Amino acid sequence: MDRWTEIELFVQTAELGSLSRAAEAVGLSNAAASRHLASLEARLGAQLVQRNTRRLALTEMGESYYGRCKTILADLRDADATVNATALDPMGTLRVTASLSFAMQHIAPLLRAYTERYPKVTVHVEAANRYLDLIDNNIDVAIRTREYESDSGITIRSLAETRRVLAASPGYLDRRGAPRTVEELAAHDLLLYTYSNNPDALAFRRGEEQRTIKVKGLLESNDGQVLRAAALDGLGILVQPKYIVYEDIVAGRLIPVLDDWDLPRLRINIAFQSRRHMSAKVRTFIDFLAAHFERMDYERKWTSFDPVASGEGGADQRGGAPS
Repeated sequence: MDRWTEIELFVQTAELGSLSRAAEAVGLSNAAASRHLASLEARLGAQLVQRNTRRLALTEMGESYYGRCKTILADLRDADATVNATALDPMGTLRVTASLSFAMQHIAPLLRAYTERYPKVTVHVEAANRYLDLIDNNIDVAIRTREYESDSGITIRSLAETRRVLAASPGYLDRRGAPRTVEELAAHDLLLYTYSNNPDALAFRRGEEQRTIKVKGLLESNDGQVLRAAALDGLGILVQPKYIVYEDIVAGRLIPVLDDWDLPRLRINIAFQSRRHMSAKVRTFIDFLAAHFERMDYERKWTSFDPVASGEGGADQRGGAPS
């Protein structure tokens, strides 16, 4: 028989002074309650309750056992209440990992609003330009740009698609000129991200046309912010996801080049451990981030072609004519 039911029945019997009333409280028939109590006493090898037709009382052993069982049941109820509250009310430490660029630009700016809404959550951000194992590193939420997870226990939710673009500062383009064809990139200083799928080649597509060119960078880095800073300083032409340089492009600090060509795009995903019961802190953070991305219309912004570079913005077409 269920030990917890036996213990709960015994505690109710001791407190209510009646086996029939205890049976009703626990949801058992009188016959089932008698069997549970008999089973408990048989398992313990001791009589816990003295009962006759008129009254019921605990034995000395029953009194001692009752005190211990009452404490155990109280602790169990507290544990259940804590877990239930955590499932409904976000609390605890939320561990999030993302690249340094994404963490700086799209997680850190949201943390004040999120923690004001959910003040019982402490957020730990692990900025890393490599994919950390969620289970080994106790990660709750990861932001990644790969299409799938090799671990079937990981679920992904799409945030947005982004183009990868080439861009340079006005100073660099004034000094060196803008490439007019993809082949002219060989004569330019490139700033390349070493963690891309194929950092030594750029695969361009424009309609039905395709070009793949071998490249070597004047500067290579495993961090997009290093490349962005170098591009803003006029060192060369960077190749980066548009989400990293979008604000710089809008402000005119960086100018897209060859923007009528498209590089392989990236899908930004939220990855998290698949669980039947997701904790409130994970669920609320994922929903909060996804709602922000939808509200900001990031996918449209990050997949659009720059009007100047694609020839829609007037005479200053730094992106060049089609090759």
